[in-house]
Amino acid sequence: MNGALSGLRVLDFTTTIAGPHCTRLLADLGAEVVKIEAPDGDMMRTRPPLRNGASTSFGQLNAGKKSIALDLKWPAAVEAARRLVATADVVVENFRPGVMRRFGLDYETLRPVKPDLVYCAISGYGQTGPSAELPAYAPVIHATSGYDLAHMAYQGEARRPDYCGIYIADVLTGTYAFGAIVTALYQRQATGEGQMIDVSMLESMLTLTLSEIQNAQFAVAPPGRPIFGPVATRDGYINLSIASERTFQNLAAASGHPGWLTDPRFAEYAKRRANWGELIDELERWSTELTTAEVQAVFDRGGVPSSPYRTVKEAMADPQILHRRSFTEVQDAGGRFLAINPPFHMTAAKSAARPFVAALGEHTRELLAEVGYTTAEIAALNGR
Repeated sequence: MNGALSGLRVLDFTTTIAGPHCTRLLADLGAEVVKIEAPDGDMMRTRPPLRNGASTSFGQLNAGKKSIALDLKWPAAVEAARRLVATADVVVENFRPGVMRRFGLDYETLRPVKPDLVYCAISGYGQTGPSAELPAYAPVIHATSGYDLAHMAYQGEARRPDYCGIYIADVLTGTYAFGAIVTALYQRQATGEGQMIDVSMLESMLTLTLSEIQNAQFAVAPPGRPIFGPVATRDGYINLSIASERTFQNLAAASGHPGWLTDPRFAEYAKRRANWGELIDELERWSTELTTAEVQAVFDRGGVPSSPYRTVKEAMADPQILHRRSFTEVQDAGGRFLAINPPFHMTAAKSAARPFVAALGEHTRELLAEVGYTTAEIAALNGR
């Protein structure tokens, strides 16, 4: 099967994570994605794990894309980029607002070149407003969006904010950008016109705090012990998530506590939430007599939403993940590695990582020759 976006060309001016995640999703669905890099390359090319100088972190974010090296500080390189824009359907960039305008590659400048261009700009705070030009990386956005303190509020103790090693804002924002681009392409079919898409990491992160946004507007009493979290076992912990009356009934039956269903402390949701700490204390008198595996087996049989706490390596080996073919084996200069596929399958279109990573500038000659450059002109483009 072909990808649903086969036949589309995307110019990818993005670096690090949010933008490359967005454009890799486009590539996974069949688009021809041309990554335009500075002559020294996207900084992710130097991030570990490295094998023979090739980064699998870079590879996971950029599998299936072509690579062209252009030094946009040179007017001739900018002109080459403009020529490529004339052949493209989509441009994606994640520079700080104003940078692409200084290059002469912003939407307003490119629109006359390609009126049906879909142009997506990803930034920390959006393209306009008092914070627009502030520098931003995912951990900063986690803090400024309220996400970090909202998360800490469920931990039940005053402490120093957590360190960040998982870049939620990048992946989330890149995914929203992907959805917006596909939506704009759909609209273009009806109107024949392109448009500018302005995606903000700050606003993307705010969408994760659904309850907190509402609670911030009204006087809501804070809950006692959070109702989603770890339950102790004899040899560790298991995550328990009870979100409906049915799952509460299943928990009571599976753990041998049928009396909870009529206990005035737990029978109704509001009372149960207020007394959740007491319920977990009673549950742990049972669960701490069993191993994590034994508790999980009981919960699985009883239809109780739960899971042991696993490492990523353990999750990757899950038979469900293997069954879903959630990874593609990708080849780069360092050998082979696994890259995660999109988390959706389609019955009439392919949605998977392409199994290669381009070397820096690997497709420069091919793509610039396509738009009329000679070998000598290509060699001179970057000021050499």
